[in-house]
Amino acid sequence: MKYEIKSFDHLLGTPGFSDQLLKNHFALYQGYVKNTNKLYESLRASIQDEKAVDPEFAETKRRFGWEFNGMRLHEHYFGNMIKNGSHEKSHLLSEKLLENFGSIENWEKSFKNVGKIRGIGWVLLSYDPIGDNLFNVWVNEHDGGNLSGSVPLLVMDVFEHAFMLDYGLKKEDYVSAFFKAINWKAVSERLEAAC
Repeated sequence: MKYEIKSFDHLLGTPGFSDQLLKNHFALYQGYVKNTNKLYESLRASIQDEKAVDPEFAETKRRFGWEFNGMRLHEHYFGNMIKNGSHEKSHLLSEKLLENFGSIENWEKSFKNVGKIRGIGWVLLSYDPIGDNLFNVWVNEHDGGNLSGSVPLLVMDVFEHAFMLDYGLKKEDYVSAFFKAINWKAVSERLEAAC
């Protein structure tokens, strides 16, 4: 099995995101896919190796989760963006946001505030299908903070590479630009598929 690099070139020209920033970000994502494939092959080759529990194997196994999650989170991130944004949330998504946050405005303020946290990582609106709840989640370094079994609905990258070229240290301006580029149809479809 080989993971394929997805093209997100349709996002070039998105207001609030320079083409150079997006191209740099796409290249970073492509590196995650390449590294995921390389580590996957290395792990498959070690399945029958009697020395599979040596330190090199252990480190490869640990690194795989980081690269894999970096690949997937970028795919979710770019996948929930659209050039001119869409403001139409599905009835189900609107209903769940109201149930869990009291109002859509409360949810948005909460999500944006999580995005303003100092540090690098990701902000996710995640759905827990077992508890039927939505959470705004901070994920650090791709693999720390993901809620086990939850489904990422909306993903925002808050690593410096996602905004510094265009916004410098003005992370709040980036968060505002991101909100104008959200593809709510994609977010709604993720929730509907998980319910």
